[in-house]
Amino acid sequence: MGLLKLSFVLFVFRIVAVLGFGVDPALRVDVFGELRLGDAFAGVSQVPGFHNDTRAFLFQDTARDVKSSADATERILQKLRNKKEFTVLATVKQETLNSGVILSIHRSEQRFLELESSGQRNEIRLHYRTQGQQPHTEVFPYTLADDQWHKVSVALSASHILLHVDCNRIYERVVEPPSMDFPEETSIWLGQRNSAHGLFKGVMQDVQLLVMPQGYISQCPDLNRTCPTCNDFHGLVQKIMELQDILAKTSSKLSKAEEKMNGLDRCYCERTCSVKGVLYREDESWTDGCKNCTCSNGTALCEPISCVPPVCPPDSAPAYVPGRCCQECQICSRLYLHSVKPCSFCGQDRTMHRVAPSICPELNCAESEQMTLPDRCCNVCRGHDFCAEGHCCAEHSECISLETGPRCRCRDGFRSLRDDEAYCEDIDECAEGRHYCRENTVCVNTPGSFMCICHAGYIRIDDYSCTEHNECASGQHSCDENALCFNTVGGHSCSCKPGYTGNGTICKALCDGLCQNGGTCVSPDTCICQQGFTGKRCETDIDECSSGFVECDSRATCINLPGWYHCECRDGYHDNGMFSANGESCEDIDECGTGRNSCANDTVCFNLEGGYDCRCPHGKNCTGDCIHDNKVKHNGQIWVLENDRCSVCSCQSGLVMCRRMVCDCDNPTVDLFCCPECDPRHSSQCLHQNGLLAYSTGASWVESCQQCQCLQGEVDCWPLSCPPVDCEFTLIPEGECCPRCVTDPCQADTIRNDITKTCTDEHGLVRFSGSSWIKHGTECTLCQCKNGHVCCSVDPMCL
Repeated sequence: MGLLKLSFVLFVFRIVAVLGFGVDPALRVDVFGELRLGDAFAGVSQVPGFHNDTRAFLFQDTARDVKSSADATERILQKLRNKKEFTVLATVKQETLNSGVILSIHRSEQRFLELESSGQRNEIRLHYRTQGQQPHTEVFPYTLADDQWHKVSVALSASHILLHVDCNRIYERVVEPPSMDFPEETSIWLGQRNSAHGLFKGVMQDVQLLVMPQGYISQCPDLNRTCPTCNDFHGLVQKIMELQDILAKTSSKLSKAEEKMNGLDRCYCERTCSVKGVLYREDESWTDGCKNCTCSNGTALCEPISCVPPVCPPDSAPAYVPGRCCQECQICSRLYLHSVKPCSFCGQDRTMHRVAPSICPELNCAESEQMTLPDRCCNVCRGHDFCAEGHCCAEHSECISLETGPRCRCRDGFRSLRDDEAYCEDIDECAEGRHYCRENTVCVNTPGSFMCICHAGYIRIDDYSCTEHNECASGQHSCDENALCFNTVGGHSCSCKPGYTGNGTICKALCDGLCQNGGTCVSPDTCICQQGFTGKRCETDIDECSSGFVECDSRATCINLPGWYHCECRDGYHDNGMFSANGESCEDIDECGTGRNSCANDTVCFNLEGGYDCRCPHGKNCTGDCIHDNKVKHNGQIWVLENDRCSVCSCQSGLVMCRRMVCDCDNPTVDLFCCPECDPRHSSQCLHQNGLLAYSTGASWVESCQQCQCLQGEVDCWPLSCPPVDCEFTLIPEGECCPRCVTDPCQADTIRNDITKTCTDEHGLVRFSGSSWIKHGTECTLCQCKNGHVCCSVDPMCL
C-alpha cells in the first residue's frame, strides 16, 4: 500500500511539474541548444517559425552535416541511458513529398531512436532497438509532409506508445519496449540520418527530448492525463516482484536463523583452541614443553618459560632434571653420577653415602682404555655410550654421547629453547630467509625443514629450482586447433593461423568480406549459407517464387522475402485465420455481402470466386454506372484518383478497375512524379546505403529488412511486409527479416508474455513470466521465465 501511495505522489508531482511549473531542466534536452545550431552549420539557416518565442531553422541544402559534438552527445545520452519513459517533440513544416529524418540517434546501422517522416508513402516512422537488441520500426500512416506547420509528439512508456499531431491523439499502441543502452561511438544527427541519407527538407522548431512519458503536455498544455502510464503499471509490478523476492529470501533466512537459535538455547558457545588433539577453553593456560601457552579468542598464544637461577644449599648444585625446563637444586642424579660430592650417592634415606669400589661394574676393556671422569667415581671404557644410560632430550632434540658424558643437541631445522638443548622449536626458514629456493619457486615451511614449490607453468629440476614448462611441446596448452602456440616465460601464448581470426584460444575461419545473411565461415574464404541464400559470400537471395521451389495455392500469389517467402492471398481473397504456408487458408471475400463492391443501385451484385459481378435484373434497362468513394461514376468514365495522381480508374458496366499510369519515357510530357524511371537527370539518382552503388530514380531494392526506393534523388525505406504468425513463440533467424514460429521457448526472441504463467527458480521462488535473474552460485548465467519455462544462458555482458 505504501508503494501505491508513493507512486501516486510521484505521478501527481510529474503532472504538476509539467502543467504548473514547467519541465524540470534535468529532464529536458533542447536539441537546438545542445547542437549550437546557430553556429553556422552549412545547409541550415534561421528563418521565422511557427511562433516567435524560440528559433526556427530551414534545412534545405543536401550538402550538410548537422551532427552533435562528442561532449553534447554524451550529455544527451546520459539523460536517456537506460530510461523507459521519454518523449520526442518537434514542430515542423516539411516540404511536400520529402522523405527525411527529424532526429536520429544511431551507431552505424543500429538505430536506437530515430523519428522519420515519409512524404512519398505518407507515413511517420519510429525506428528503435528492442530490449532484445532487435531492430524495430513502428509505422504510423499520416501525412506530415504537406508544407504546413505541425506539432509532433511521440511518447513512449515501457510498452506503450502515443502519437500526437497538432495536439490530437492520432495513434495509441502496445509495442516491444525500446532499449536505451547506447554503446560507444553512438552519434546524434538532426534533420538527417547521415551525410548522404534521410535529408529532411523544410523548417524545424522546438525539437526536444523529454525524459518523461507525458511530455506532449508541455507542447499542448490543454491536454491532461488521467491514468497512469504503462511504465507506472510495469514499475508497480516490478516492485511487487522485487518485494516478493525479498520476502521469500528473508523468510528463508529467518527460518534458518530460528533453527540455529533454538539449538543455541541448549548450549553455551565460546571460542576454544585445539592443540595436538587437546581442546582448551578460553583463557585456559597450559605448558607445552618449555612454553607457557594461553587460549585467547580461539588462538593459542605461547611464550618460552622464563627460568630464575636457583640458589642451592652447600650439599647440592643446580642441574637439569628430565621433563623440567629450568635447573633445579640436585644432590645426586643417578647412582654413578654425583652432583656435588664425588663417589657419593643419595640413598633411600635422602642422605649421602660413600660409593664402595666393590659395587663398580667390571669393565671389559684394557686398563689403558679406561677413563676416570671428575663427576663419576667409577671408571668407564673409552667410547662409553652415555645416552644408553638414559637422557632428558625431548622431542626435536637428540642425545649424543661425547667422550666425557651425554649431551642434547637440537635436530636440523630446530633451535634450542634452553641452554642444554633438551627442548627445541621449529625454525621457519622461509620467513627468516634461511632457505635455498631459487628462481621460479616459492618457499613453504615444514617441521624441521622447508620445500621449494614450482610456480605455475614450471617443472622441477631439483629440490631447490624449477625450469620453464614447454606447454606447446607437451601439448598441455589451451590453443585452438587452428592457432599457433608460442612458449613464454611461465606459460604460453596463442595466435590464430593465417586465414583465421580470434584470440588464439578460439579461432574462427576468416572470409574476405565476411559471410553475409547469417552465413558461416567454415574455412578461409569458404562460406556455408543459410537456407534461402546463395553466392560466395551468401550475398544473393534465392527467389523461391521465380525459381519454382514454391507452389502456392491458386488463391494465393508467392511473395519473395530475404531468405524466405510467403504465399499472400490474391485480390478478392482473405485468410481465414489459419495462416497456412502455401495459401490454402485463403478464402473468397463476399464483396456483395460485405458491401465492398461498386455496383450502382439499379444493378444486383453477384458474388464470384475471387471477385463479383454487377448484373442488371431481367427486364430493366441499367445504366452500368459505378459507385466509387460514395460518388457515382458513369459507365465508361475515366478518372484519376484524388489521393494518387499516378492511378487511373474506369467504370465498366458497374465494375471499377484501377491501374497504375502507363509510363512512356519517349513522351516529353510524361509525368516524372509518376514515372521516375523516365527522369534522366543525375541529380535524381540515389546512393545506396553502402555508398558503393548508385540507383536511377524509380529503382527499388531491399536493405536491412527494408524496402527502399529512389525517388528524385531521395531514398525512402520502409519495413518489409511480413506474413502474420499466430503462435506463442517466434524467432527471426539470422539473415532473415520475418518471424517464424518455434516450439522451444528458449530459442524464441519474441514471446506473448502471460503473467499468469509463472516459473520456480533454484531458490523455490515464484517468478512471473518476463522476469529475469542471475542463477544462484554463478555470476554470468542469466535465467528468464518464458511463460512457465525457465531458460538459462550465459549473459553476453560477461563475455
